[in-house]
Amino acid sequence: MTRANVLWVAALAGALVPATAQGQAYRCAVPATIPVPRPDLPSRDQPRRVVPIGGYTLAISWVPEYCRGSGRTNPSARFECRSGNRFGFALHGLWPDGEGPEWPQYCRATRILPPAVIRSAICATPSAQLIQHEWAKHGTCMNGTPNDYFRQSTRLFAALRYPNMQSLSRRRDLTAGILAAEMAQANPGVSATMMRITANKQGWLDEVWLCLNKDRRYQTCPAHQGGLSPDTPIKIWRGPR
Repeated sequence: MTRANVLWVAALAGALVPATAQGQAYRCAVPATIPVPRPDLPSRDQPRRVVPIGGYTLAISWVPEYCRGSGRTNPSARFECRSGNRFGFALHGLWPDGEGPEWPQYCRATRILPPAVIRSAICATPSAQLIQHEWAKHGTCMNGTPNDYFRQSTRLFAALRYPNMQSLSRRRDLTAGILAAEMAQANPGVSATMMRITANKQGWLDEVWLCLNKDRRYQTCPAHQGGLSPDTPIKIWRGPR
């Protein structure tokens, strides 16, 4: 490897932090060769849509569940799921929301991202293809360059702290509301009403969506944003032992 730096990542914040901050330790080795993503373009199902921005969503994914599902066979998930790296939560993306139920997307044409941009974000968003997608679909609707967009999103992500996910995964009474409350307790200034929990059809934790205002400060989520009701039972896949 030309970059033999193996990063031990505690919630991708990088430094030694209290146990509540890390939840667990994760391993991310930046690859010597960055995969080249495919173009990500608007389509009939995902058209270009330019509407005013009313706020933002910071979406984080629970990687162990993804990697035991569709990530097992997805070629673009090799770095995330099948390369010896290990992730807990990963940054899905920073999404501009609209002032109502519709959101802006694919606002500007874009080229394939330079390897340096992908390299800077790949231990937060561990898929070159997803990084390309996030910029094309969401980042192009915000002012600034790809570097600006990923700098903002990874800074927000790195500031998050996590409860002990291993301990929570063993709770038989776990609900979306309990998980949101534990996340809020780990992040002063954030309340359970400022996030939405999502799960797959089998009830396993999929993502956490945190709601931000136009100044990118956490706020109560709009009612139309969805997510599970607080009393919904939820399970957390711990990953291979």
